Amino acid sequence: MLLGRFGVNRLSFYKGKKVFITGHTGFKGAWLCRILLQTGAEVTGYALEPPTEPSLFVQAKIASNIRSIISDIRNRNTLIKAVQDAKPDIVFHLAAQPLVRLSYREPAATYETNVMGTVNILEALRLTPGIRSLVNITTDKVYENKEWFWGYRENENLCGYDPYSNSKSCSELVTHSYRNAFFHYEDAPAVSTARSGNVIGGGDYAEDRIIPDCIRAVQAGKEIVLRNPYSIRPYQHVLECLSGYLLLAEQQYQDKSLEGSYNFGPDDVSCVTTGELAALFCDVWGQGASWVEQHDNGPHEANFLKLDCSKAKTVLGWRQSWDIKTAIEKVVVFAWADTDSARLACVNGQIQNYFGEE
Repeated sequence: MLLGRFGVNRLSFYKGKKVFITGHTGFKGAWLCRILLQTGAEVTGYALEPPTEPSLFVQAKIASNIRSIISDIRNRNTLIKAVQDAKPDIVFHLAAQPLVRLSYREPAATYETNVMGTVNILEALRLTPGIRSLVNITTDKVYENKEWFWGYRENENLCGYDPYSNSKSCSELVTHSYRNAFFHYEDAPAVSTARSGNVIGGGDYAEDRIIPDCIRAVQAGKEIVLRNPYSIRPYQHVLECLSGYLLLAEQQYQDKSLEGSYNFGPDDVSCVTTGELAALFCDVWGQGASWVEQHDNGPHEANFLKLDCSKAKTVLGWRQSWDIKTAIEKVVVFAWADTDSARLACVNGQIQNYFGEE
């Protein structure tokens, strides 16, 4: 049983609920599946094959514990049928092309996945009776980034710079339009978007992400190479943002007036430069780990980005639990696990630890 930081049996709401997750084979999706399995939810996942090898989806034995559908979010008819067959109470939309640098190489595919994928899941929602709550997970990068030294609020302009960020801004606008056009009546499903910062955690094997790059380097006995050690990002453990998504889906399920857009990011102390993050990682890892700066003349990436999470804290009662150092310690513990059984035990233990804190 998962005890709640916001009350006893915090996630007991999900026991017996039917939950549909797009993108369940990805890093965030696998963690979300594992949380929901601990609550006793009935989970259906819809996604492509795991995007990395190795993958947390395989290591955490997700497929054997849920109904897993391997298909493309761009296949509208297949997706709609999958949703209608599952008859979910709640939907989490995570399926995406999530990498900034890949979006420069494959912009059309990024827009097809991130924009039309959102249209398709909202069409499934429109055509499937009984769904009460949908959360579309986007990113902190949806905002028009003016390199301000304060956090962006949910009412700021949406205009991501690169194809990935811009496609997620479009996803936000599509969601807003569907909510106004099709889900405005009293008994309609509640529909929200959730924007979170740079997420770290065990089982992330993606390319061009700082912590996976750090782990790959030190495990190979090499120095960590940073292309922009002075950029500031809101880093947080994956359980932080997932706890926000779960809380939002539950509360809007019970009160449709709470639907909207929400930021889920870390407190200011965890908004650090890439260099500071790498230094923290090296301190926790030990064994002589170190980093160097080396620019690669890559495409534009923002230098400063921070979220104002006052709305989530005030309206939903959400808050950060683990600071950045604790988050890195949890990642390193997972990285040192040397078997899939040990990795699964680590994931389940961290979920219990996180949601059991008061």
